[in-house]
Amino acid sequence: MDPYITSLLLGVVGLGAMAVSGLGAHAAGHGHAGHAGGHGHGGHSHAGHGHAGHGHGAREHTTTSARIDALRSPRLLFSLALGFGTAGVLLRPMLGGGPLLVAAAGLGAVAFEWWIVSPLWNFAMRFASKPAATLESAVSDEATAVTAFDNNGEGIVSLEVDGQVVQILATLQPNDRLLGTRVRAGQRVRIEEVNTRKNCCTVSII
Repeated sequence: MDPYITSLLLGVVGLGAMAVSGLGAHAAGHGHAGHAGGHGHGGHSHAGHGHAGHGHGAREHTTTSARIDALRSPRLLFSLALGFGTAGVLLRPMLGGGPLLVAAAGLGAVAFEWWIVSPLWNFAMRFASKPAATLESAVSDEATAVTAFDNNGEGIVSLEVDGQVVQILATLQPNDRLLGTRVRAGQRVRIEEVNTRKNCCTVSII
């Protein structure tokens, strides 16, 4: 089969499959987040201190990794294949075969990725692959005490995560407990730390 037509078909099939799988992963991510939020009345465990502190560093690492991965992404390869094949088919009547056509098709592939596919893909994925919010994203947000906190400084709070109201176990931070502060039902508190493994959090008085 003609190499340019083969490259064109490979790019079309590859990019189409990636677009469909990206939309499917987006839907699955939202479903998982909704399921996780439903376990708000778990055991009375104190919030751990190991998870929330890694949020900022994890985001920086993710950004750097994303830039590196973009250079070896299957999407980039499929895009270049589509551009190479398209340019080769369109330019062959003018340039004939041989090295000149290969070079022109290569330049066409880069231009096709840079000016057409990349902007369109980024625009589409901005809507299709928006990540679902998690409990960790609620740090520094406000929550409402559903129950009065007990003598151990524990109670249930309600907060909104990704558009859903979630109720989880909360523990008043040590400094507030030492002051003898009591949390009443309906009182507003601030999320200080989140332990996603135990589905609980540490809160402070506002």
